[in-house]
Amino acid sequence: MAASQARNAGLPIINLLRVKGMPILQQLHLEERLLRTSSQNWCIINDGTTRPTIVMGVSGKAKELLETDAVLRDEIPVIRRFTGGGTVIVDQGTIFVTFICNKDAISGLQSYPRPIMSWSSLIYKNMFQGIGEFSLRENDYVIGNHKFGGNAQSITKNRWVHHTSFLWDYEVSNMGYLKMPTRVPEYRQARNHSEFICRLKEYMSRSDFIDGTMDAVASYFALRSPDADDIQNSSSQFEPSSRILTRQELGEESSMELLGTVSQISYMAAISSTCPTSNIA
Repeated sequence: MAASQARNAGLPIINLLRVKGMPILQQLHLEERLLRTSSQNWCIINDGTTRPTIVMGVSGKAKELLETDAVLRDEIPVIRRFTGGGTVIVDQGTIFVTFICNKDAISGLQSYPRPIMSWSSLIYKNMFQGIGEFSLRENDYVIGNHKFGGNAQSITKNRWVHHTSFLWDYEVSNMGYLKMPTRVPEYRQARNHSEFICRLKEYMSRSDFIDGTMDAVASYFALRSPDADDIQNSSSQFEPSSRILTRQELGEESSMELLGTVSQISYMAAISSTCPTSNIA
């Protein structure tokens, strides 16, 4: 890290936090807290999360996006996150990369979704030279015409967050929890989930992708290893908005009435035990 700092003297400083297996709800809470209460730049790389979890954008509607009967039957947690964007199902095969930056951190970058996505695509473009035809298609990272990375943002007065979920691997059966969205990218061309997406592991190793991402970030920032105080001191009063949806919000009344109150308690207990919200120590 010291060599990286020396090499990138004069560049803006970014705290690089690398974790493995952080539950996605805990990650979202951390991201929003750093966005709203920190004044530093952050990059978070989370190598996988816990059990399969569905994550919807802030305006997502479960009945339109999910096969709710199957989701409730299999007790799949559903989170509504604080950012926009589409719906994904994440698990241990997902790699997450997040940038949380001040608006003036990157010279000349306008704080709007499209310019931020275009800038972030440059970080990954060089990694795929000679490997695959990488590009930003509408709001997605693709190889050829197959999606492997989904993006979402939240932009405040002075700061922004841009996070990506990368499909290093995925279970085909998990895609059955997701409906075909009513609004889809034009390049999708009505393809189903399995025909539309691809696995990043078919192009590079997991460690090569993570190490390559860190090296690429170092081209734009001087990397800094944060300590616990940098994370904990942001604010103890912060209340995150990302949360797990209840059975009622997932449409239990219309399709799962026979499950009853005991199942409701069981569902919430099951998903809460696998999506802890404790802060990093």
